[in-house]
Amino acid sequence: MKRDYVDTGDVRLVYRHFAFLGEESVWAAEASECAAEQGKFWEYHDILYENWVGTNVGAYAYNNLIGFADILQLDVGQFGTCMDERKYLDRVRGDSEFAEDNGVTSTPTVFINGQHVRGNDYGTFRDAIEAALAGN
Repeated sequence: MKRDYVDTGDVRLVYRHFAFLGEESVWAAEASECAAEQGKFWEYHDILYENWVGTNVGAYAYNNLIGFADILQLDVGQFGTCMDERKYLDRVRGDSEFAEDNGVTSTPTVFINGQHVRGNDYGTFRDAIEAALAGN
């Protein structure tokens, strides 16, 4: 989907956090934004999912989040400062409120032109994107 629509410039991808699993999910979302400052949002996103072991069991404790930044060769000092300042807390909370206000109950959830698209296969998303591009 990214290759066919986002990379071509036809579609803009917007990622919103849905930190609904407690404080650790909020920290993880904030950490991914701190990684984005250094151009590694998706890499950090992926390492979070690879290391998830359960809800609020310490997988996303501060030291682990710093460790993930180190694995990705981020500037750990800059990353740590970003985390300590809770620079992206309001954004994460705002994204989560948006999700709750729009009936999101799980991840991933996809919206196309503000419409919740149910399904998880390429064809469903392709059809919805094509309809949106056609103005339908």
